[in-house]
Amino acid sequence: MPMPWLRMLAASAVSTVLIGTSAVTTAAAPEPRGVRDSVHTAGRVKVAGDVLQYSWPGVYFEGRVRGTGVGVVLDDPAADYDVQVDGATVATLTAPGRTTHWVRGLRDGVHSVRLVKRNDTPWSTSSFGGFVAAPGGAVLARPAARSRHIEFIGDSLTAGYGNLSTSRDCDGEQLKRTTNTDVSYGALTARRLRADYQINAYSGQGMVRNYNGSSPEVNYRTFYDRALLNVPGDVWQNPGTWRPQLVVVHLGTNDFSTPVNPGEPWTDESLAAAYRSAYLGFLEKLRKRYGAATTILAVGTGPFAGHVEHVVRERTGAGDRRVRFWSLDTTGLDHAGCHWHYSARDHRLLADRLTALLAGLPIRW
Repeated sequence: MPMPWLRMLAASAVSTVLIGTSAVTTAAAPEPRGVRDSVHTAGRVKVAGDVLQYSWPGVYFEGRVRGTGVGVVLDDPAADYDVQVDGATVATLTAPGRTTHWVRGLRDGVHSVRLVKRNDTPWSTSSFGGFVAAPGGAVLARPAARSRHIEFIGDSLTAGYGNLSTSRDCDGEQLKRTTNTDVSYGALTARRLRADYQINAYSGQGMVRNYNGSSPEVNYRTFYDRALLNVPGDVWQNPGTWRPQLVVVHLGTNDFSTPVNPGEPWTDESLAAAYRSAYLGFLEKLRKRYGAATTILAVGTGPFAGHVEHVVRERTGAGDRRVRFWSLDTTGLDHAGCHWHYSARDHRLLADRLTALLAGLPIRW
């Protein structure tokens, strides 16, 4: 099978796609209730005045409003979003820019509203200014957080890169429009388990080597601690509410899917050794951060599966019994997404397999 996993391309034209609702492009002020206090999110966000800023894909915001309409306050020139009301998607916003998108004509009553960032835009900072109610309505107290927390760490395969595409051949615009992290295997698995989740995935990045040896001065670990991916030195501050009982690590495809190029500082042997060493250090970092009770599931497949299994054996041999290895079964996957990535069908199959696996693990939910 070809291995043409590509790095995400830069954003281009700004437009808005609307499904069955109306929108206005004049910004509206949020309700007096602070944005952070009126919405629930498990994502890595930073409070910046009256907005929440973020970069990772799949970040979602959940709220409750009373009335006949709800506005979504955004400032984002790059990312795409789905707007969901009472569990149904009512609009898809394409690189909306600075706007308040309105959903009108709702029955008069209490409604749940969810905004989710569909794609990965690591070169850009997204801003959410909260939900606002139509005249006569009100923004209500935020929904309660879920007791189960899952963190997914990975690359484009975890981000849902091009998973809605009807063709493996995609240009940059098609790639952006057909990536939907909300239907990735991680998001699907978490929702089946009624868990809050983070999808901290960065296309093209590897544990030590990026796709085809690109950008050798950085790798996934350079960015992991950040909330804002395009801000060097940024560090996300956990508000104390993010306590994952499960962390799933799926990194290695970009390290090994392409041959080492002339001029890269690797041989096959030194790359494998560096990968195992970095992976071991990354697991130690996760263990220190989240504690002994968190289950860490290390995913291996293809050319790097043996290296991941080796690292897990080393950790368990040292007494860490809550690190597990998952040999990802790719049987039956069609890889019909952009550039041979997982299709939406593949993500559903992987969510089936992961959910079944997790049912047999002694996770301390």
